[in-house]
Amino acid sequence: MLKKKENVLLLGPPGVGKTHLAIALGVKACMAKYRVLFMRCQDLLQQLGAAKITGKLGSLLVSFSYLHLIILDELGYMPIDKEQANLLFQLVSSRYEKGSIALTSNYGFEEWGEIFSADQVAAAAIIDRLVHHSHIFPINGNSFRMKDKLKGGGPLK
Repeated sequence: MLKKKENVLLLGPPGVGKTHLAIALGVKACMAKYRVLFMRCQDLLQQLGAAKITGKLGSLLVSFSYLHLIILDELGYMPIDKEQANLLFQLVSSRYEKGSIALTSNYGFEEWGEIFSADQVAAAAIIDRLVHHSHIFPINGNSFRMKDKLKGGGPLK
């Protein structure tokens, strides 16, 4: 996957193990001597926004180009405004066919319009580049965090 600069997209409801799988991919990549960054998507967007304000966006994107794998966790927990969509597009575009992205999201692609409500065009362009060379894993099931609570039949605390 990393040698071919392919992406991994882990999509499914909360609690099914998307983040654990993404971390496992990152650990295996590190063990194979690849350079990896794990970051919550919202934190990345804040970092990109700050870099743009200070005039350092270009150098930040260049520094990301030295990474073999960027793991973006939790795309969609917070809405993405037009500026953030543009920044995410720049990152994805700069990595297209040059480096891998692993991404987790609670939303399927058909629902990404809700995440990128301010910029449908950017959402489509981001999806297009992410999906082109990717392995997509839709994960279904119940939350591992909730299984013990639901098994006991008692009230959720």
